[in-house]
Amino acid sequence: MSLKDSLRVMIVDDMGVSRGLLVQAIEEMGIWKNQAENDGRAALAKLIADPVHLVLSDYNMPGMDGLELLKALRQNRSTARVGFILVTGNPTADLVSKGKALGVNNIIKKPFTTASMKQCIESVVGRL
Repeated sequence: MSLKDSLRVMIVDDMGVSRGLLVQAIEEMGIWKNQAENDGRAALAKLIADPVHLVLSDYNMPGMDGLELLKALRQNRSTARVGFILVTGNPTADLVSKGKALGVNNIIKKPFTTASMKQCIESVVGRL
């Protein structure tokens, strides 16, 4: 079984269009084991109960933003090693620095292409 056949991904974004674009990109890569959440807190609860290999999370979300979700995942033993890619339209130096301090695996800027997303994911999980 290839990596992309076994890779389990959770997409977290409060905007339906953005969530749809992320799902479309990873499905174009042949990653079919994916689930999507529109809220950081709901995603955290599901991830603690059933961790995935990789989380693609928007940064700017109400309630619990992407960095808060990352911090919570890193503090939980069952999710501490989950791959985490932060998706943002404005990857400022401050945001990148905070993400690295919390253990982000990669950051991708919106808008992205399927090719750039694949490269971003492969830098975290290996060749698909």
